[in-house]
Amino acid sequence: MSKTIDLKLTEEEVEMLIDALEVDQEGYIEAAKEARGNNNREDVATFTEAGERIAALMAKLRPLVE
Repeated sequence: MSKTIDLKLTEEEVEMLIDALEVDQEGYIEAAKEARGNNNREDVATFTEAGERIAALMAKLRPLVE
């Protein structure tokens, strides 16, 4: 299991992280589509998993700024 850390951020900083994660996630979604078009199943799985992990992290962060 991963080690947890305590980190103090302002709401603005959390919003900045969410924005950056959204851009990163979009890149993985596009990469997965491209890999799917190239019939590269291994890359599709890798990029899809990365996108899902980013989505999970954003789900943890969003309640902190809503």
